[in-house]
Amino acid sequence: MIGSIAGDIIGSVHERAGAKTKDFTLFSEGCRFTDDTVLSVAVAEKLLRGGDYADLFHHYFHAYPNAGYGGSFVRWASQRKCAPYNSWGNGSAMRVSPVGFACETLEEVMREARKSAEVTHNHPEGIRGAQATAAAVFLARCRRTKAQIREHIEGEFGYDLSARLEEIRPAYAFDVSCQGSVPQSIIAFLESESYEDAIRNAVSLGGDADTMACIAGGIAEAWYGGVPQAIRKEALSRLDGRLRGVVEEFAARFGRSA
Repeated sequence: MIGSIAGDIIGSVHERAGAKTKDFTLFSEGCRFTDDTVLSVAVAEKLLRGGDYADLFHHYFHAYPNAGYGGSFVRWASQRKCAPYNSWGNGSAMRVSPVGFACETLEEVMREARKSAEVTHNHPEGIRGAQATAAAVFLARCRRTKAQIREHIEGEFGYDLSARLEEIRPAYAFDVSCQGSVPQSIIAFLESESYEDAIRNAVSLGGDADTMACIAGGIAEAWYGGVPQAIRKEALSRLDGRLRGVVEEFAARFGRSA
């Protein structure tokens, strides 16, 4: 899951900046982990130790209240609400990569991704975005070809993945919806030549850069068999001990790249 976290950290300084280039410093001084990382770690802890998604999201929000959450999530978590708020935002997709790494069958991935999403994002688009992302991670981990991943995501979830990044990039704008960011993030992976290239592709669209790089990064980590050591080391160094400990425990438990 470090692939998602590194994508979040790298993309954090580009959110709302409208970057339209792949030529940027990978880790700049201002790069930091955001809510994408915090809630991904919460999902990882649930998969490791059990518990309730809503309780864990509340807990992690109060432990890291300044990570840049969306307004609806802040209202939900700050009041420790239990009922979901029918969101179609990409928050359900940004936090789901651990599901794709931990589950052993595609059917289990689909069930668990729904569970992780619907405590907040019970809108059909919110659930679809989470399931599509987790399925892509799982299929990548299982060494499916990019063509097979594309075919499955298009057939199962109805996302159109036919456009090229060069066609998307000029008019693409900041979009926090699952339907307006998850397909583009998956395309960023599909067109990549390496883990790092997938991150650069996602950021270069000029949209919700940290979340899109987080989504693309998790899939890329699974497909390329890990994250380059220098990127992994730098990303882990920007986590505190608590977050880093869960990430390392997750890697040890599930036998995946940290």
